[in-house]
Amino acid sequence: MNTSLLHVYTRSLLLLFCWLWCGNSHAQVTDTTGMNELLQVLNESQSSSVSKKEYTTATFKTTRIANGHSIEQVAQGVLDFRINHRFGKINDGISEFFGLDNATTRIGFDYGVTEALMVGIGRSTFFKEIDGFLKLRLLRQQEPAGVPVGISYLGSASVLTGPAPVDPANTYDFSNRLAYVNQLLIARKFNSNLSLQLMPTHIHYNLVQFRDEPNDIFALGMGGRQKITKRISLTAEYYLILPNNNRLRGTHNALTVGLDIETGGHVFQLLFSNATGISERMGIGQSTGQWQKGDIHFGFNISRVFTVVKPKAFR
Repeated sequence: MNTSLLHVYTRSLLLLFCWLWCGNSHAQVTDTTGMNELLQVLNESQSSSVSKKEYTTATFKTTRIANGHSIEQVAQGVLDFRINHRFGKINDGISEFFGLDNATTRIGFDYGVTEALMVGIGRSTFFKEIDGFLKLRLLRQQEPAGVPVGISYLGSASVLTGPAPVDPANTYDFSNRLAYVNQLLIARKFNSNLSLQLMPTHIHYNLVQFRDEPNDIFALGMGGRQKITKRISLTAEYYLILPNNNRLRGTHNALTVGLDIETGGHVFQLLFSNATGISERMGIGQSTGQWQKGDIHFGFNISRVFTVVKPKAFR
């Protein structure tokens, strides 16, 4: 039953009881002081319960929609050990066992510093990349009325640790290996089944391969989650490079679709993507695969959480 409707029914029953009680008491037929006080208490209680706002929870079931971050964060004092695995392209054929002979893996650790701040670090086999990030919660969605969306900021930096290109005419400084990402996560949970998120993104590469390529890439990400059964949800995310001609050579917009499967308090993610890389630097700005040509990678995300610092309430 709706909470406000329940308050109306309760209030009506109490008023009916008071009317009957006062009508049978001759000494209080003309005394309405008690009735007025009771009405005031009931009105204050109803007003307080209606205006009470609560933060929206579980907009997404994990800290990642698929490849990219969701607005969710690990709790304070919790360490999340994550393994992100992507096989090779399906169109590699039987000789590569449809991509299963090749793989890209990222192993990372995410930690909840506070309820509003999460940090993480990871290493990927793709270009031997090391990345670190912080995610800061700026606004939280409230219901039944209040802030309509949740907003978080994601900032990350990564470095490629593979061998330097062999080019005697140029030096290859450490700064050439770096790239930076700034991203806003704007999400809304419409109901228990549907959540959507926008991800305006900026990527800066200290060094690009060709002189006519941009050092700064701008993209608009769109993602969502649709629950289809009690334990299974359909997820998708798409990053549109803006404008279309402001991109690195040979790259394409990244599209990922997948399934979230809830198993015993954990979420196991299966996905298909045209992005080989897993970090924002690689997955958004340097995706070279095309869905229509079968450049699709099957992969999965798994995680295991550990409570490093217990909350005060449980000490």
